[in-house]
Amino acid sequence: MQERIEPPILISRLMTFVMATSLVVLLVLVFTLDKMFPLNRPQVFVLSTQSLEDKQLTLTEFPTDDAFLEQYNKQFILNYVRERNEITSDLGIMRAKWANSPSGSIKARSTDAVFGEFADSDMVNAVYQVSDEPFNITCTVDFPLNYPVVLQTGTTDTYTVSFSYRCSYGPMGEQQYERPVKLRIKLESTAKSAMRWVERMENPLGVRVSSYETTDGTQDPLNWGQHIEE
Repeated sequence: MQERIEPPILISRLMTFVMATSLVVLLVLVFTLDKMFPLNRPQVFVLSTQSLEDKQLTLTEFPTDDAFLEQYNKQFILNYVRERNEITSDLGIMRAKWANSPSGSIKARSTDAVFGEFADSDMVNAVYQVSDEPFNITCTVDFPLNYPVVLQTGTTDTYTVSFSYRCSYGPMGEQQYERPVKLRIKLESTAKSAMRWVERMENPLGVRVSSYETTDGTQDPLNWGQHIEE
């Protein structure tokens, strides 16, 4: 006669299989979490399934953890400097991100005074004045690997940021402009003030750049139009 597995034995084997599978899944999860930490780049998301472009939003609770805010501010500055100074040959992209409107990434993250200085720079004027394609200027921003953004001693809102600025221009990109840049950037927060939905999407915590200047008194990195004319 064919041997039959008794129910208690069958249940025992099933339980062993389930336990072994659970252990493997647990080990995989532990390994994944270990690779994810430390979570040193906080990201803030505002999600909605409705169009709220005409609505105004106010944060009722604002993060108060100093370590979180400092890390958020540093990441904010890195993104701001890159968005402000990088240039591509696609005029549509450039005009969208540099637009004088709440949807423009620089406008949403700057005070009116800082945006006014930015809008009057050589490169912004060039992007909006040129009508022929392609736009023969490209610029990249390269940050150092270690400590590109440093909180200035004795302050809670002023940071220095260092980067290398490299630009190519001319019909074939054969001409080069390059310089090291060190900026002093001061931030302010309007998080508890009402902001339009589109502004909150671009700038979830309402942080704005209230001062933007080079530490050595030289010109804004975007003001190098004279090199093109020479």
